Amino acid sequence: MKTKSFRIILSCMMVVVLLVIAACGSSNNTNTEPEAAAANTAEAPQANAENTAGSEPAATAVDPDAELAKMKGQVLSMGPYGEEPIPISVLEVTDEDIAKLKEMNVTAALSLHYGGNDWSNAQVKGIQDEAARLGIEVIAVTDANFKPDKQTADIETIMAKKPDILFIVPSDPVALAPVYKKAAAAGIKIISIGQPSKDGKPGEDYVTVVGTDDVGNGIITAHQIARELGGEGKIGIIFHQADFSVTRNRYEGFKKTIEEMYPNIEIVVEQGVAGPDFTGDAEKAASAFLMRHPDLDAIWGPWDVPAEGIIVAARNAGRDDLVIATMDLGKNVAIDMAKGGMIKGIGATLVYDLGIAEVRAGALSMLGKEVPVFVQAHGLAVDKSNVLEAWTQVYGTEPPQELVNAAK
Repeated sequence: MKTKSFRIILSCMMVVVLLVIAACGSSNNTNTEPEAAAANTAEAPQANAENTAGSEPAATAVDPDAELAKMKGQVLSMGPYGEEPIPISVLEVTDEDIAKLKEMNVTAALSLHYGGNDWSNAQVKGIQDEAARLGIEVIAVTDANFKPDKQTADIETIMAKKPDILFIVPSDPVALAPVYKKAAAAGIKIISIGQPSKDGKPGEDYVTVVGTDDVGNGIITAHQIARELGGEGKIGIIFHQADFSVTRNRYEGFKKTIEEMYPNIEIVVEQGVAGPDFTGDAEKAASAFLMRHPDLDAIWGPWDVPAEGIIVAARNAGRDDLVIATMDLGKNVAIDMAKGGMIKGIGATLVYDLGIAEVRAGALSMLGKEVPVFVQAHGLAVDKSNVLEAWTQVYGTEPPQELVNAAK
């Protein structure tokens, strides 16, 4: 009996020891794998939101206004080879430099991806104004209407004029790569605007890339939409369907911010537009969105011209309550915003200043001075409260009277 009792007691003690060891092992696993535990928790934010839906309204964890304040003056885009962005303010041309440039009789030309819109017009003006100040003659400005074959032909025609500097806004970095190399081999200083040619090397195929923080502008518009929706709702995305890093960076900055910071905003539909009729293509896409998803709260567009098509589609669908955010402060979207229309947020490009910076980069390269290979301007958050002030910052001119009247 004693032996049997002893065995029972010993068995109980072993069970207790095993339970203690198991508990310790479980604790050690938690301490040594925090990343795995965090990943498991973060995988289903939507499920967590649904579980609490029956009690109280879900609160927005992120304050969009605070996030927008953090974005002021920041540049988040990196260069094609991981280069740190250098601010456009570093490009300075001295009076002595100007005197030398005037003696050199420098010429320049501009090849646009497409023209006729407010962005391109301001780009041309910025380049022409600064070139005149530095004594550089602009001998050609071409418009490819977003057709790579035409832009290649445009550049070859420009090359026959033998400019010293060539500013290129590439419509297709892949298709234009050969003509970049051809122009660079001819000794032309290429200033690439927004992005370089595909696999182009700084110092060989181009001098520098000058552009705007497109990643940052995409993030800005994400916070603007989130602010308008109160942190929850259903949205659609119309993106630029092309191998074009400028618009891709905008799209990725926007989408990533929505997905990571605003779990109660659901992206329910996306569609690309390839152009060249970006307004018409975006109108068709937005019309289809609103037909299939009548409860859609907002649509994001890649820049102002497609956004105009989204406005038309929303009006035709009787959806004046639709929230729209986009990039680039075109006159039509600015007027809609000033009137309290559907355009609620814009991530703007300091496009006139970019034109000035591009000319300075070309001038410094002609003088044999070092030019940073990736120069960027910060984005600008625009809404109804600052649209007039933003117009002056973006274009370097007073806002048009039509916009002033709309703001009243």
